Amino acid sequence: MPLTSEHSAPGAAGSPSFLAFVKRERVLGIAVVTSIIAFLFEDRLFHDMGHPVKLTFLLAWLFSVILASAVGVVRHAEVISERLGEPFGTLVLTLSITGIEVLSITAVMLNGENNPALVRDTLFSVVMIIMGGMLGISLLLGALRHRELTFNLQGANAYLGVIIPLAVFSLILPNFTRSTEGPTLSDLQKVMLGLMAAGLYLIFLMMQTGRHRGYFAQPEEDGAPTEEHKKPSGPLWLSVILLFCYIVPVVYLVEQLAKPIDYIIETRGAPGVIGGVLMAILVTTPEGIGGVRAALNKRLQSSVNIFLGSVLATIGLTVPIMLAVSSALGLNLQLGLAPTDALLLVLILVVSIVTFSSGRTNLLQGAVHFLLFVAFLLLIYRG
Repeated sequence: MPLTSEHSAPGAAGSPSFLAFVKRERVLGIAVVTSIIAFLFEDRLFHDMGHPVKLTFLLAWLFSVILASAVGVVRHAEVISERLGEPFGTLVLTLSITGIEVLSITAVMLNGENNPALVRDTLFSVVMIIMGGMLGISLLLGALRHRELTFNLQGANAYLGVIIPLAVFSLILPNFTRSTEGPTLSDLQKVMLGLMAAGLYLIFLMMQTGRHRGYFAQPEEDGAPTEEHKKPSGPLWLSVILLFCYIVPVVYLVEQLAKPIDYIIETRGAPGVIGGVLMAILVTTPEGIGGVRAALNKRLQSSVNIFLGSVLATIGLTVPIMLAVSSALGLNLQLGLAPTDALLLVLILVVSIVTFSSGRTNLLQGAVHFLLFVAFLLLIYRG
């Protein structure tokens, strides 16, 4: 076994493998140093954010470190997933990113000012960014290279069959309930929604990892390129440890990033949804890279598993967890979307049904999804 393998364990200090390991995991060191600086000099860093240069530097610095660390999480999750194989591999990847999202939202709620719409804005942004932007880019680039892409129709329908009711119950139904004021739910309705989301996601996992695993495998197609993936040669435990080592600074730095974002919203007149959008970008971008890469390699089913699996995990896990956290903290979450956002949500779900109804995708479908994402970005600013 060569010591310089990509995932080999570090050897003695000064050896080529150790130097390669340090170089490969340098982002972790940067994230840890950034977290220490933010902890020790918090008052100085976030004092007088009215200076535009300081504010821009803080945003760019924290955003870049968090995003690079999130990419590190995905990199090690992919190593673990290659060892486990499908569909367990994609499951590890989506659960890792969803874990970051849940922990980050919880950290902001516990330590920052109460933002009752943060969960709603993050969930809606994740749906639009993934099912609109990232899926659209994957279909566009894949179609430009291969004309048509194939996927397992039963797997895509299984995802959508759970995503659609959970999205409607979580983000639209609260606007029509009359037991509480505003787009909120009563305690009994929260219990119903939490149990429904967790229960459906659990049943889906049983199907995905059990008797219907074949639904989530790339269908065999004549002329499709076959790729041989090398199994990582390093120890699995090292990737597991590094996965959690990357997650910890990400969660802490997201909490720090919320401070300049809140300042911009409160003093610069930025839309309140911008916090949820930025958090959604941070947690979805690393997955998006993997999904686009899979589509370019004519493995659209992997893209479907990543994108739709991420949306399903976000709703199926984030909603019940955040409902429990908000109840424990005495917070009343605002879940119902504004009419414009609700219309966009219904539209992207309907378009997704049409896209994944034939087992093949083309350039036009990618363009439609991407334009819906552009509309979402434009409608964030409502004048």
